[in-house]
Amino acid sequence: MSDSESAGSGALGDFIRSQRKLAELSQRELAKLADLSDAYLSQLERGLHEPSVRVLHGLSGALNVPADRLMRFLGRNTDDDETTDTVTTESAIMLDDALSDVQKQSLLDVYRSFIAANQL
Repeated sequence: MSDSESAGSGALGDFIRSQRKLAELSQRELAKLADLSDAYLSQLERGLHEPSVRVLHGLSGALNVPADRLMRFLGRNTDDDETTDTVTTESAIMLDDALSDVQKQSLLDVYRSFIAANQL
């Protein structure tokens, strides 16, 4: 694994951990939902492995996060026409180290409620 792959795996692991905590799931619960072993999920969260597409899709469904967002952490672009890596509002909130997990969840809840209200 190259340094850039390692950095991507570490960032992905941090994101998975923060999403799991926001969803108030234990590692065991998330592993079961994603059809993974507890040990493998722990290794993913620590950035020790680069997961397969199948694993990313399992985590995507279990965490209710788009799979392409998870793939971007590893430098995998799922849209060949996309030339830039777009930062979404939700991902910016999730990646902001200045916020606690509770603050991140609060901001996401407010943001999602505004989006839902605008779609009515």
